[in-house]
Amino acid sequence: MALTSLFIDPVEELCAPYGLELASPRDPERRGSQVGFGRPEGCPVMRALIDRGVHGDFRAPDLLRFGFAPLRIGFADVHDAATALAEVLGREPWRDERYRRRPAVT
Repeated sequence: MALTSLFIDPVEELCAPYGLELASPRDPERRGSQVGFGRPEGCPVMRALIDRGVHGDFRAPDLLRFGFAPLRIGFADVHDAATALAEVLGREPWRDERYRRRPAVT
């Protein structure tokens, strides 16, 4: 729960200009170990993130989903993922044609 809370706060702060909406419950007791953010063009955004080492998945129609396993992910990883998400949204590499083709799975 601490990891998901630690992810939500900087994502909402860093990504405020980019149209992300928290889709997961804000209450950590109801949220569990994953966080979802709604964002148009979510699939190419997730693909660009995966190329940067941030592994999540995409759920149609617009959900970026991130899972947090405390045995594998630490606080620094969470911060780095939030920063990478802001960079991908701000610099827009997801607009590249290679990310716009939707694979069978993300």
